[in-house]
Amino acid sequence: MAGEIRLPDIGDFKDVPIVEIHVKPGQSVAKEDVLMTLESDKATLEVPAPEAGIIGEIKVKVGDKVSQGALLATWASGGAASAPAPAARPAAASAAAIAPADFECDVLVLGAGPGGYSAAFRAADLGVSVVLVDRRPTLGGVCLNVGCIPSKALLHAAKVIDEAAEMSAHGLVFAPPKIELDALRNWKERVVNRLTTGLTGLARQRKVRVLTGEGAFTSPHTLAVTAPEGDRAVRFNCAIIAAGSEPAAPGFIPRDPRIWDSTAALELPFVPKRLLALGGGVLRKRHTGETGAP
Repeated sequence: MAGEIRLPDIGDFKDVPIVEIHVKPGQSVAKEDVLMTLESDKATLEVPAPEAGIIGEIKVKVGDKVSQGALLATWASGGAASAPAPAARPAAASAAAIAPADFECDVLVLGAGPGGYSAAFRAADLGVSVVLVDRRPTLGGVCLNVGCIPSKALLHAAKVIDEAAEMSAHGLVFAPPKIELDALRNWKERVVNRLTTGLTGLARQRKVRVLTGEGAFTSPHTLAVTAPEGDRAVRFNCAIIAAGSEPAAPGFIPRDPRIWDSTAALELPFVPKRLLALGGGVLRKRHTGETGAP
């Protein structure tokens, strides 16, 4: 078999940098094996093999930026290769020391943010069974759901407004912008949904079992998952904890609908005429911009 391996449809993304190449010329791959990893806006996009075969020539390198249809590699002649044998799984823990469980796996990952889902996908690619647990119904953690991605979407909208205003100095004058809050909020949610839906597809493709609920360790080899539809128990050999962190509000701050944390601000409840930012970290910069405008 000889032919080309090109980048498939990855959504509305262009010029996405390659951050890792997992194969080399002459290597046998099975269908859906990960060939390369791309990264855009902190969302990891993995390129699977379209079919089983032997890699010919790698046409790209780490750091190259690619878009849909880009030539990534070629197949070597000589026919399709059989699927490589999966990596050896670790020996199961003693059943006598572990309580009965609803699910069993080699690797449990607690937390489905960029660290958690990347670890889960990589473990699955290495041939081990994986269960991924997160309290949110969508993958991606804080970053994709209520952090980096919605922030960048809204900052892009703000940048468009600033750039239009700046053009007035060059003779191109636009009418003052009218912000339709519902439409802006819906557009932001579509951006988020596109990425989280993509992660769900990647998990399904790799046969990573995803459980939604609060996870709590009940023994060195079991985790209880509490969810509205019922509690479940997971038995595992190894665990990766990627649960992230929680914001801590100072005790002197009262409860008031005008006082937002970063998550509330990204929900766009209303557009304030004035805004006071308490704290000077990265979230303050992301929500107020770098210009210092009120």
